Amino acid sequence: MLGLKPDTGSVRIQPSAPASFEIHVVPDAESLALAGADEFARAAGEAAQKDRLFCVAVAGGSTPLGVYRRLTQPPHRGAIRWKRVRFFWGDERCVPPEHPRSNFRAARGSLLRPLGIPPRHVFRMKGEENPARAALAYEAMLRRHVPGRPPRLDLVLLGLGTEGHTASLFPDTEALSEQRRLVAANFVPPQNEWRLTLTYRALNAARRVVFLVSGAEKASVAAKILKKQRGWRSLPASRVAPRRGTVLWLLDEEAALKL
Repeated sequence: MLGLKPDTGSVRIQPSAPASFEIHVVPDAESLALAGADEFARAAGEAAQKDRLFCVAVAGGSTPLGVYRRLTQPPHRGAIRWKRVRFFWGDERCVPPEHPRSNFRAARGSLLRPLGIPPRHVFRMKGEENPARAALAYEAMLRRHVPGRPPRLDLVLLGLGTEGHTASLFPDTEALSEQRRLVAANFVPPQNEWRLTLTYRALNAARRVVFLVSGAEKASVAAKILKKQRGWRSLPASRVAPRRGTVLWLLDEEAALKL
């Protein structure tokens, strides 16, 4: 069923799935950034109404950067209680924090510094350390600072790779089968590198997960997952399904071309 939202020109598609699952298509990358920022603000407001800290896991990649920049501008900058926000990461490359490929570095430049977020409210994955030890340390940090058993993040922002990966859960990698840990050190053969990533146990404990998907190069894999085409279950992103939370797929029109 399709419904047009006249204020944004966006289309909301309600698939044949539980009410906790939505697909929302917007015209372009700029609209996607605005919609993502709106989702962030809505989730932060809900946490504030319930008088709890807002624990969010941010994403790497280029698409979320537009959301982060939007959040530093009116009206979101003034509408969110930033002192109550705690920042975590969905994944990180095993590189130092100053490295150009660091997810922390990207978020710091586009979001944290412009907002003046104090370091004590930022909980980064330490990609410069031994991957296995860094994963264990980050899991311990989650357990200390995020309420719930397992820890329940209020919002997780995720991207989508052309081969179906999300966070650093790549096809045919060991972290896909991890059922006990919240954080894994995952070796990714195509990139020949180690990464740190939240596991499905952590992702599927979240209150809200928002996928941010932009560009025509993502259209085939997005359609395969969202239309449950042959082989869709083998794609890592398809297994993100919070048991007591909700999932929203935000796509621009190019990414939704094959839906």
